[in-house]
Amino acid sequence: MTEKKTLHLRTPSEQDDAPAIKKKGRGWEISEKRLDALHERARDMRRHSSPAHKALAERFAKADLGRHKFIRHMVIGSAIVDFGCHSLGMAISIDELDEEEALATRRDKSLEAVGIRVMRIPAEEILEDMDAVLARITAGMRVRMADKQEAARTHRDANPNQNYSRPNRREEH
Repeated sequence: MTEKKTLHLRTPSEQDDAPAIKKKGRGWEISEKRLDALHERARDMRRHSSPAHKALAERFAKADLGRHKFIRHMVIGSAIVDFGCHSLGMAISIDELDEEEALATRRDKSLEAVGIRVMRIPAEEILEDMDAVLARITAGMRVRMADKQEAARTHRDANPNQNYSRPNRREEH
């Protein structure tokens, strides 16, 4: 008779390293079936949002953020973030009461491993003091823009032979 094999799940303390997410194609090495299920779950989350999520989404819809746009329940790799801004590489996670801390921490580490900065905001704070939350998000956006500019500057300095000039689009032909 063969022995039964059991699945051993590691505790969060055993999982200190963030899981590696590799960008390859549409699904970052995620099967199409799994990715479709993630997008369906994100759609369902948009349909059944919490009051804090609805309030923040309403404010983002009214705000003028320039070329930056926060998308509700964005799928990034194998994670679904509450709000995501692709151009900034930034995600906002609303901490609800029923969310498990260990899973959220692991998700945040995975996202930061691929260059997505995660900002966690308690739901109560959004409902009680929206202006302070928006100020915090704006400050986070400024930091992220500065990080991106510094990374671009470092890249240009490390690769002096590349041509970084942009064509002048306003020029008449």
